[in-house]
Amino acid sequence: MASDNKTIDVVHAVEERYSEAAEQREASLCCPVDYDAKYLQVIPEEVIERDYGCGDPSKYLLPGETVLDLGSGGGKICFIASQVVGEGGRVIGVDMNDSMLDLARRSQAVVAEKIGYSNVEFRRGKIQDLAIDRDEAQEYLAKNPVASEVDLRKFESYLDEMRSNRPMIADNSIDVVVSNCVLNLVDSREKEQLFRELYRVLKPGGRAVISDIVSDELVPLEMQNDAELWSGCISGAFQEQEFLRAFENAGFSGIEIAVYQEKPWQVVQGIEFRSVTVIAYKEEVGSCDDYHEAVIYRGPFAEVIDDDGHVYRRGQRGKVCRSTFQKMGKQPYRDSFILVAPRHEVKASEAKPMECIGEERKPSETKGKGYNLTILGDSCCEPGECC
Repeated sequence: MASDNKTIDVVHAVEERYSEAAEQREASLCCPVDYDAKYLQVIPEEVIERDYGCGDPSKYLLPGETVLDLGSGGGKICFIASQVVGEGGRVIGVDMNDSMLDLARRSQAVVAEKIGYSNVEFRRGKIQDLAIDRDEAQEYLAKNPVASEVDLRKFESYLDEMRSNRPMIADNSIDVVVSNCVLNLVDSREKEQLFRELYRVLKPGGRAVISDIVSDELVPLEMQNDAELWSGCISGAFQEQEFLRAFENAGFSGIEIAVYQEKPWQVVQGIEFRSVTVIAYKEEVGSCDDYHEAVIYRGPFAEVIDDDGHVYRRGQRGKVCRSTFQKMGKQPYRDSFILVAPRHEVKASEAKPMECIGEERKPSETKGKGYNLTILGDSCCEPGECC
């Protein structure tokens, strides 16, 4: 193990190991994952052999979506995703490893020919800085080598212009960001920026589906300074609670653990490392106005609190604004809530600003003034229906 006062070059350690792994399979870099076999049939065997994942985020994709794969490696998840989203969807893979990118790019045409369409592209860039296209930057440097301070300032201005006006991955442009056992490989000093980038590129209402390795305890410094453990998806792992908090801090909500590996993948110095898949949403911001709408929390808990601090009590008609009402009708909330719309639609011009503070919505507010309907009988049918 390295001493406590030594730091490692994370980028070099990861680049070196994964370049070797692109040439020859290294079994210790991956967890067993049960992929849908029907999607693997069109993927070249060398791509499947060089896959170093720990989960399958492609299970959570839908037809027609635009998908970004962070740390796409040899392209396996991208090629699976291309079939799931279909011809109407789009898949972008981002990676910095030249050997892995070469493998993915030369396999691209093979997969496209077999499925009958091409909807995948691979770009070279850092997943913690999705604004800079490294291939384009390299072309610039080939034509404009940096030989002086003036040249350096020109290059920096060029990067600033790309970042501001034509980022490699634009703001609010992606439906789903996926990643498979890659976030842990990013230097700890850049992980906060990584999650900000995740949030930036997603459309409002979009989601991140991330499979990665987490630890049950914090990883000590001596392990963080071990290059082999870092490149082996161990030393850079988030502690499991801190992993969820990183999504929270970046602005995500509706964060849930979709998969939690029961038995640890590896145990080092008594610390358990296992695979998890987390889904997190970039909330759509709507109006906080009163349209006389309510939501009822189904249970089983006595009450729950969402990421905005709203309290929902089991069985109670919660008084909510339009934005919250719409949110609770979508994933991941909709199975836990009953939506109660007003009997008469409230016009936008009549809706007034309100605060969602956990108050109860009186049924009379939803039914409206003058509601005095009487229905008698022993039928269980809805009004207006005939049994």
